[in-house]
Parts: sequence; C-alpha cells; structure tokens
Amino acid sequence: MRLTLADVRRFVDADSGLAVVSFARPDGTVHSSLVNAGVMPHPVTGVGSVALVIRDNTVKLRHWRARPGAGATLVFKSGWSWIGVEGPTSVIGPEDPYEGFDPGQVPRLLREVFVSAGGTHDDWDEYDRVMAEEGRTAVFVEPRRITGSGTGVS
Repeated sequence: MRLTLADVRRFVDADSGLAVVSFARPDGTVHSSLVNAGVMPHPVTGVGSVALVIRDNTVKLRHWRARPGAGATLVFKSGWSWIGVEGPTSVIGPEDPYEGFDPGQVPRLLREVFVSAGGTHDDWDEYDRVMAEEGRTAVFVEPRRITGSGTGVS
C-alpha cells in the first residue's frame, strides 16, 4: 500500500499536528524535537509538503540555514499507528528570503502553516506580533518518502 499526504493529513488531524522532527547533525548524531506540523502546498513550488513554524536561533533552524535542502524526517502518531515523512527542507522567513516568495507575505504564510497544523487563534494581530518578536520561520519538508504502520488512525 502506497502512503500519501492524505494519509499524513489524517494523522495531523488526529493529534493536533504533533510530530517528532529529526535530522542528522554533521557529526552523524541525530537531533530530535517535538513540533506542530501540517500538510499544505509549498508557497512557491506548489508541491504538497509538511510544514512547520519554528523559532529563530533554534538548533533546527541553524542546521537548515547552514545546509540548504538538508533533509528532515517527521513522525506523527495516533495510538499505536504512525506515519513518517522524509525529504529535503526549504526555509522561508523574515531572515530567510526565498526566490519567488514576497517577504511581505511571511506573516500570512506563518498563519497558514499554523492553521494547517490544526491551530486557531482569537487575535491574529497578536499572533503576528509574537511570531515577529520570536523570529518565527516556516520550514517545508518535501515528501520524498512516506512510511508507516498503515493508514489507520486511532
């Protein structure tokens, strides 16, 4: 059975977009952390991707900035079922211009990523202010491989 982004979306919806994101450090060890992520098209390429918003000056963001296109793996779970997405990353944010993307649209993009991960907010102006203060940045993982225990969501 071939797993797709539609299967990933079911897992996103099942547990508030919670996922573990991992990547290999230059020394070969693995860094992992818990994030919220969702499924949406890449804003420039249109390719269906897994997207997340991360704070500035995190290990993850420093890694992906220093290694454009470096890979990541995200794993979502629901009960005892899981699904993983592996692929190259792209970074779009206030300090990370992306060819073909209007930097003035970063606040809108961060909202879209947040909503794709199941987020809601009562005051979008406040959300935009906090995201800007924290230097939040969008990261997209283009799925090159999707694996898992099946399409069942508990």
